[in-house]
Amino acid sequence: MSVRRRMAPFAAVVLLSACGLSEAAPVVPDVPLPPAGAAFDYQIGGGYQPAPGVGVLSRDREDTPVPGLYTICYVNAFQSQPGAESDWDHDLILRDADGDPVMDGDWGEALLDLSTPGKRERIAAVVGGWIDGCAAKGFQAVEPDNYDSFTRSAGLLDADDAQAFIRLLSARAHAAGLAIGQKNAAELSANRVANGLDFAIAEECGEQDICDEFTPYFDNLVIVIEYTGAGLDNACAKWGARLSVVQRDLDVLPDGEAEYLRRTCDDL
Repeated sequence: MSVRRRMAPFAAVVLLSACGLSEAAPVVPDVPLPPAGAAFDYQIGGGYQPAPGVGVLSRDREDTPVPGLYTICYVNAFQSQPGAESDWDHDLILRDADGDPVMDGDWGEALLDLSTPGKRERIAAVVGGWIDGCAAKGFQAVEPDNYDSFTRSAGLLDADDAQAFIRLLSARAHAAGLAIGQKNAAELSANRVANGLDFAIAEECGEQDICDEFTPYFDNLVIVIEYTGAGLDNACAKWGARLSVVQRDLDVLPDGEAEYLRRTCDDL
């Protein structure tokens, strides 16, 4: 995770290459969108039976969707899994001047190197396979995490690199019939049409009082995840009537674990 942190039409051509999709913007998508304001559950730490009334949830790509519910597929797209940088080709891990991996220190995840078109296409070929797998399992959407990893890159990556890469992923998702969400990176919300993004997932926008940096561009299609009571209080008071809002424990543990927590605006 990176906390700890109606689709306007657009026209473009999707080009294919041996390594994956080109960096052209995706075609106009015909994909199912999450129901605005629906009760949400964030289950990326392990799936469990959703509470009554939940209409939308997010689960890890290795998990399974829930029949009858709009289920979003979580993919760690911009960083390696913790301790798994060796799963990637050496040159696809972002490295500092000493050749050491640039890390997201909070989570022990190495940043992927999105600095060139060729590397972006190679990484997108891998992540695109995961996205296709999400579609094959029956998910309706994909949530590529760590879109904002450039802010942790010590200046080696920038917003243009991140957006060029997300366009590859949005094209791949739409080609597979999936919607795709913008995860955090509020400062890039104004570019969501050009980047092919259909909805937003905003961690701690209530805590940071910035949910309205997403809503002008995504309208009510913003899913808010808070990790503190104060964040939930603010998100519910200001945006709870319009947006999906939930508080989860920071490790998003499955129901039944000792530290499990899930609260909504209805609990206030």
